Amino acid sequence: MVPLSSNYALRAAFTFPRDTISTARWALHWLLLGLTLCTTTLVGVVLTDSFQTSQPLRFEQYFNVFVTLHDKPRLLVDGLAFSITLLTILLAHELGHYFACRYYGIDASLPYFLPCPSPIGTLGAFIRIRSPIYTRQALFDVGIAGPLAGFAVLVPFLMLGIRLSKVAPGVGEGGDMIFGVPAIQRMAEWLVFPHVRPENILLHPVARAAWVGTLATALNLLPIGQLDGGHILYAFAGRWHKLLSRVFVVALLPLGYFYSPSWWVWAALLFFFALRHPVIFDATKLDKNRAALGLAALVIFLLTFTLAPIR
Repeated sequence: MVPLSSNYALRAAFTFPRDTISTARWALHWLLLGLTLCTTTLVGVVLTDSFQTSQPLRFEQYFNVFVTLHDKPRLLVDGLAFSITLLTILLAHELGHYFACRYYGIDASLPYFLPCPSPIGTLGAFIRIRSPIYTRQALFDVGIAGPLAGFAVLVPFLMLGIRLSKVAPGVGEGGDMIFGVPAIQRMAEWLVFPHVRPENILLHPVARAAWVGTLATALNLLPIGQLDGGHILYAFAGRWHKLLSRVFVVALLPLGYFYSPSWWVWAALLFFFALRHPVIFDATKLDKNRAALGLAALVIFLLTFTLAPIR
């Protein structure tokens, strides 16, 4: 790959290539974003209703969301607090990848959002990388840019959401779904509610959106296959990537047995669909600055990971 000058690369990175994207493709991006805004806002309605009434979450709240909206139409506007926060975090993550690709002249799509009628309203977002990555440095930068950007955005939202949360004894253990508490969230809770146990804190929808962001960050940083963490691992480990990815997939199996069966689902999906990584013929080792960023990625993973995300 011909190196780009720094100034040219920065200009290219932060310029959206409208002339190369068809009207139909732009329409698809906006359609998926709009649908994801709808599905996440409906989840926001459920979370806001639960928060305002100080009640734990029940599955029937999701099924009866339109009945709730009929009785309390104002909740549709209030539900935007969750959806806009979550979409902003996901967008920051994907644009981190996108701009890194643009910097290196790598052909990549704008983010595709995935709407889904689920407890969080989405399956996340992704970009398509349509051209090869030739160097370990470029692979590392593209892989780490997303988690760093997403984490930088979710932390302020998490702090704001915790500030807006309230104490409701037993609410965390009384619902149909029990959410895990990652270290970064517990640290924020300790600052705002220093003597309150996690199960007694009812999270504001903004904090719950940040929680989803921490979950997405942790999953993406798993050092496996074609995940962001897998890209980072490949940039450091090279030929050992294949073996290490399999070791980490196997490590998910006992987590499924002792903590949450959802890890078995993730292990199966990663093993069958995301384990292989494109070969990069570059033996250049990463510099000290990128080694420090790799350590930072490990710290972010430990701060956002939870053994049992949802029970």
